[in-house]
Amino acid sequence: MSKVYIARPIPEIGINLLKEKFEVEVNPENKVLSKEELKEAVKGTDAILSLLTDKIDREVFDAAGNQLKIVANYAVGFDNIDVESAHQKNVMVTNTPGVLTEAVAEHAITLMLSVAKSIIEADKYIREGEYKQWEPMGFLGPQITGKTLGVVGLGRIGSMVAKIGHSGLGMNVLYYDVKKNEDFEKDVDAKFSELDEVLKNSDFVSIHVPLLPSTKHLINKEKFSLMKKTAILINTSRGPVVDESALIEALKSKQIWGAGLDVFENEPELIPGLADLPNVVLTPHTASATIEARDAMSKMCAENIIAALSGQTPPNLVK
Repeated sequence: MSKVYIARPIPEIGINLLKEKFEVEVNPENKVLSKEELKEAVKGTDAILSLLTDKIDREVFDAAGNQLKIVANYAVGFDNIDVESAHQKNVMVTNTPGVLTEAVAEHAITLMLSVAKSIIEADKYIREGEYKQWEPMGFLGPQITGKTLGVVGLGRIGSMVAKIGHSGLGMNVLYYDVKKNEDFEKDVDAKFSELDEVLKNSDFVSIHVPLLPSTKHLINKEKFSLMKKTAILINTSRGPVVDESALIEALKSKQIWGAGLDVFENEPELIPGLADLPNVVLTPHTASATIEARDAMSKMCAENIIAALSGQTPPNLVK
């Protein structure tokens, strides 16, 4: 019987589908395995169900053995997997696109609202007993309706954020991507601009690009200098897309108004000083954390593995 190794506990729906057909082992501890622990755990397996916190490189492929057929990543992004080594070893790699679009888009909008409305600071203010009277100048922030939303990266999630911003909050939309999308422009009355122009003219900037060599530190000191002093940056894509040292300086110096981050350069570590800033809202990579999205991701991973181990092409093959 084929063996499947699951690197962390995930929703049962996918695990149960796999148990109907294969021998399944799930890491019983809710912790990221070290490289050596992971290499030992995957020995002799036919399929690995990995998470974005698992670095699946040549060493892991070699440790698993030549019978390994698929690595099913429990994420949309797959920058944690050495895809080239997978190709050389004839191992299929899959991801979970589409099923977490709404969840992540909702989270991006939530971060945007939280920063603009000083939700975290105001909540703390009340809990600490500071609320003695209504303050006409207290917790003032930018209004969202009628402002310009700049979307950097027009994939499924970026498109959904733009739609919510335009249709739900009455925002104007600018976007930057590797190519124009005229159908999208008609749907949300959006305008394509180069990255620098989006940054210069947007009141809110939401990042939705994959992590590639070309996108590492895409938003850096130079880019922050282009942004409005009233601008708010939102990142729910990958941490290294934003130069966090430059971000801290931009936040401290009021180069930009604020930021909302769900991802970080060196997760789970935060760069010193980031958590001390009052004009940033931080969440622990939970943008896809809805019951519906996480269940769908689990099921999709299982379906990818079942297809691969049945001699079929998985529906979400990335390589």
